[in-house]
Amino acid sequence: MIPEAWRRGEVAVVGLGRSGIAATRLLAHAGVRVYASDASVHPGGEDRLAELRELPGVVVEVGRHDLARVRSAAAVVASPGVPPDAPPLVAARSAGVPIVSEIDVGFQGLIAGRCIAITGTNGKTTTTALVAHLLRAAGLRAEAVGNIGRPLAEAALQRDAYQWLVVEVSSFQLHDSPHFLPDIGIVTNLAPDHLDRYTSVEAYYADKRLLFRGATDHQFWVLNGDDQGVLDLARGVQGRQVRFSLRGPADAWYDAASGWLRLEGNELLRRGELKLLGDHNVANALAAALAAHEAGVAPGVLAEGLRSFAALPHRLEQVREVGGILWINDSKATNVASTVVAVQAMARPFVLLLGGRHKGEPYTRLAPLLAERCRRVIAYGEAGPLIEGDLVGHVPVERGTTFEDVMARARHAARPGDVVLLSPACSSYDMFKDYEERGATFRRLVERM
Repeated sequence: MIPEAWRRGEVAVVGLGRSGIAATRLLAHAGVRVYASDASVHPGGEDRLAELRELPGVVVEVGRHDLARVRSAAAVVASPGVPPDAPPLVAARSAGVPIVSEIDVGFQGLIAGRCIAITGTNGKTTTTALVAHLLRAAGLRAEAVGNIGRPLAEAALQRDAYQWLVVEVSSFQLHDSPHFLPDIGIVTNLAPDHLDRYTSVEAYYADKRLLFRGATDHQFWVLNGDDQGVLDLARGVQGRQVRFSLRGPADAWYDAASGWLRLEGNELLRRGELKLLGDHNVANALAAALAAHEAGVAPGVLAEGLRSFAALPHRLEQVREVGGILWINDSKATNVASTVVAVQAMARPFVLLLGGRHKGEPYTRLAPLLAERCRRVIAYGEAGPLIEGDLVGHVPVERGTTFEDVMARARHAARPGDVVLLSPACSSYDMFKDYEERGATFRRLVERM
């Protein structure tokens, strides 16, 4: 399914993280000549870069982009971490060169299987992992790919006979995925995010709406019935729509009075059997159950699958209790909305670690939620002064320096029976390579206690 025009020319791959490497390998396997570049001198994965250089028809360049070569390319494949104003993408647009994502290339390269796509502001990764887990519990060959870690292009290259691919897809990836159309789609929720990259919330939501691009009556959409923004996003979209809700009866909903998660009016499992913190994870479970049920999984198997699912690393991950203090790693909370749901999941007094690289949102939204149970906020990183300015006077705030200093301050502030919650509401790029390294550092420092 690779376009014939690409075979006659050369395709430029911009950004050589996991997505860019996977796209390069898939294109080379299809007989396409590739110019693969990264602005960083050391983009990581040196062994994998060496392997790329051995592929026929592939030229790898690090430390710069040859803009003339990009302008003359048949197409540009952009990694999700490359901002739209990056020079190679600006050069491609000015020359009329089409820009697509690795997700789009991977989707075009698939030879079998059906797709379930998950997008939204928060809960994407957990819901993606849940859906794949439920499908596998039913004996189906399913794999979680996309923004969750394993590129879709890598799955397409391996040509494994999957029955279902469960794809986490971000707004950045949707922006450049004109051919991507899942059989089943989930929108978890919507909240302002990535305002360091988008000019407005509306522009961010517009990219989310691209999930529905090309929809027909054959698509099946799972929507958050409690989120008016999600419902507005899907208004008028072709295909069947179902809803999940924490507030009242829906296709799948949480009956708080009885403590049951329900599917199509029937009891699915009790809340206490779901080993995940927070009401937001109840919503994620309901969304995953609806999608897996549409894929053919029986309610009894869904219930067993939900019971056996454990929290993912860096997502309200209970690391360890030390001296009566529970340390929770929620490093994946890279925006204010995600930190809100983490705070709402806390049933004990807590010390909150907030900081990193600012993404454009004020932190004042957290103030009323912190007044009741938050013992102290430890603010750190580039966003530290902004966090302190937004929250001082609402909750005790102190500033940390290094991450080790932040952890030491948190340990001093917490009391037996408390939680120390890393839920930063910021990206990690000021101090860490990514949120995973930040969470792993948190876990390592806790394990040393």
